[in-house]
Amino acid sequence: MILYPAIDLKDGQAVRLVHGDMDQTTVFNDDPAAQAREFVAAGCEWLHLVDLNGAFAGAPVNAAPVEAILKECNVPAQLGGGIRDLKTIEAWVSKGLARVILGTVAVENPDLVREAAREFPGKVAVGLDARNGKVATRGWAEETDVMVTDLAKSFEDAGISAIIYTDILRDGAMKGPNIAATEALAKAVRIPVIASGGVSSMADLDALKATGVISGAISGRALYDGAIDLKKALASLRG
Repeated sequence: MILYPAIDLKDGQAVRLVHGDMDQTTVFNDDPAAQAREFVAAGCEWLHLVDLNGAFAGAPVNAAPVEAILKECNVPAQLGGGIRDLKTIEAWVSKGLARVILGTVAVENPDLVREAAREFPGKVAVGLDARNGKVATRGWAEETDVMVTDLAKSFEDAGISAIIYTDILRDGAMKGPNIAATEALAKAVRIPVIASGGVSSMADLDALKATGVISGAISGRALYDGAIDLKKALASLRG
């Protein structure tokens, strides 16, 4: 199971939110690229980046720090937030991004997801952010009646590389991930599922890995707070 250290970007800084609330922000690093280098030095295999401003704006806002990370770090990175058209996807791929994460458009324009997956094989993931099992969009500000599992199944034949499942009510709250829901989703589809939201201890990582069906986990606040030691966690997961 791959551990993805998360760098959430707001106003050019590395931050964490609680429950996705832009008004509940903690700044962890004024230099996101320095934070990324720190994670890479610890041995991470991937980086998980989120343009929080972009998620609300519907277009990239924190492009400069993302580009700095891509230039300065030699591990693949995935990015979500404000990526809603083919032109933006192409631009990010051309700049060295390994994987784009499509969230809002997966609900509002699923055909774009399919087209992007055909155009950029292996470089498109779908981000499914859920509150009580239902998908939320536009930076989690808008709730839908779409069930996570139903939407995930609709992309089975699209050729997407991964599904990133975030339980919004767990995100940034250090209360542990929704293991049952994530495991159920991973068992319901053939697409690799990455867990996000609330991953706050080595015990959480061990429990996710023990399911045998979850391919990765994203953690942010726990790494910044020291609740998870990244080097030790990576060694344990590899072992």
